[in-house]
Amino acid sequence: MEYKNENRTCQNCKKYFTIEPDDFGFYEKIGVPAPTWCPECRLQRRMSWRNERNLYKKKNSASIDSIEILSMYSPDSPYIIYDKEYWWSDKWDPLKYGQEYDFQKSFFEQFSELLKVTPLQALQLMNSEKSQYCNYIDYNKNCYLVFGTGFSENTRYSNKSSYSTDSQDLLGSTHNELCFDLIDCFGCFNLISSENCVSCMNSAFLYGCRNCNDCFGCANLVSKSYCFLNVQLKKEEYLEKVKSLNLGNNIYREKIKQKFEKEIRDKAIRRFANITQCTNCTGHNINKSKNSKHCFDIDHDAEDSKYAIHSLEIKDNYDVYGNYKSELAYEGVDNDIGMNNLGTITVYSSNNCSYCFTCQASSNLFGCVGLRSKEYFILNKQYSKKEFLELKSKIIKQMNEKPFLGLNNRIYKYGDFFPIEFSPWAYNETIAQEYFPLTKKEALNQGYKWKEKEERNYQIDIQNKDILNDIKEVDDSIINKVIECEHKGTCNEQCTEAFKIIPDELKFYQRMNLPIPHLCPNCRHYNRLKQRNPLKLWHRKCMKENCPNEFETSYAPDRPEIVYCEKCYQQEVY
Repeated sequence: MEYKNENRTCQNCKKYFTIEPDDFGFYEKIGVPAPTWCPECRLQRRMSWRNERNLYKKKNSASIDSIEILSMYSPDSPYIIYDKEYWWSDKWDPLKYGQEYDFQKSFFEQFSELLKVTPLQALQLMNSEKSQYCNYIDYNKNCYLVFGTGFSENTRYSNKSSYSTDSQDLLGSTHNELCFDLIDCFGCFNLISSENCVSCMNSAFLYGCRNCNDCFGCANLVSKSYCFLNVQLKKEEYLEKVKSLNLGNNIYREKIKQKFEKEIRDKAIRRFANITQCTNCTGHNINKSKNSKHCFDIDHDAEDSKYAIHSLEIKDNYDVYGNYKSELAYEGVDNDIGMNNLGTITVYSSNNCSYCFTCQASSNLFGCVGLRSKEYFILNKQYSKKEFLELKSKIIKQMNEKPFLGLNNRIYKYGDFFPIEFSPWAYNETIAQEYFPLTKKEALNQGYKWKEKEERNYQIDIQNKDILNDIKEVDDSIINKVIECEHKGTCNEQCTEAFKIIPDELKFYQRMNLPIPHLCPNCRHYNRLKQRNPLKLWHRKCMKENCPNEFETSYAPDRPEIVYCEKCYQQEVY
């Protein structure tokens, strides 16, 4: 069948969006109708089902004494949680919670009921040690408050920054060692407060640099050494200049940072998109991929995919976040090694699964929670292959003919992701708040839940104004003291109002000659997020004079940066 572009109105935000011929081909391949929500609203909906960074003390239902453990589910949530060891053991049976399908109710309502009675993992901690204050991690060691990250060691306060060693405060930065305060940097060593850099070392305050060493306050340099504020110096001059800087002093460091941002970074030429070794791709931060559109933060090897975020080694994936080695997947969050999956969340090593939550090594599941090594299950109840296929077909028919009517009259049919009101988390607990920030009023008006701010009542040991400015003046007495955050909970950034310095962290600041921070880890994380481009594309022209090239870019037209096409950027920078 030959398809044409089709314009539709999003039933959620009421804005127009376009479904292209290749999109229709994908939807036909996976057996779902074309979406009625625009790509941005679909992304926001998926993100409202992932809480990465909000951790709580909650009773462990696996313990007779109901001992409190760290959990991504709040104490007042209705969900049953087990610690990691018990959840993975054979001491409980998820089949116990199986239920007959009731055609008097919608599928999504029945799934929500199953989700509330089936035990869930308190945190997603895979193959990691000494990293209990983390979530959605794999193969990490001695990490603290690290999220969405794997294969890292001795790393703190970082997000989506795999293969990191002896580093802190990283965002979207991989394969780095002895680094601090990085955004979208790759393969760097001893790099501080830099963005969008590759293979740089022994440097600080860089933007868009490649293969540089011993540079300070520079932008758009390639294979340079001993440059200071984009001025080439002799080695001795550079070393003397850097030695005279007192970067261990917070006041002086902030002045240097502001000077760099105003005079160097903000005036730097921006490449329209960070797309490397790719063919026919659009988006930002994409590496070694082909035929993938509107994708962001693709580490490598995405093929024939669209609207994929923070994923790698995927093929035929549409509308996914955090997928790995996944083929033919639609509307998924954090799925590893699988094929032909629809509407799945944290489903690993599984095939032919639809609308499942935390299932492992299984196949042919529909609406299941917490199953391992199972086949032909619906709502955690087993069927023969024939019975499974017949019942699944009837459920899909019911979902299309009598769709679930959600809040604000949103219609959910087969192929739609889970309704937002059934998420285990309030909107401001999830990563949706990071990328699509809302006020309480806005969230409630849109049908999202909202978690009220907890009364902290911290006994502050060190007021923010009393934090010692110079790291040379700080000793071990600061460890585990309650320090007031500069924002004092007045921001909309999940501020914890106070924070502590742990021993490894203090050693890191002393080793790197860095001052004690004045913001809590959450506020620092949000500050880094603000420096990144949104997960959205605009059509623009190259800003180089007389260049006719046009492109899709994540730099909005009203932004002040200078944005060049690939050809002009290469001519100017390389």
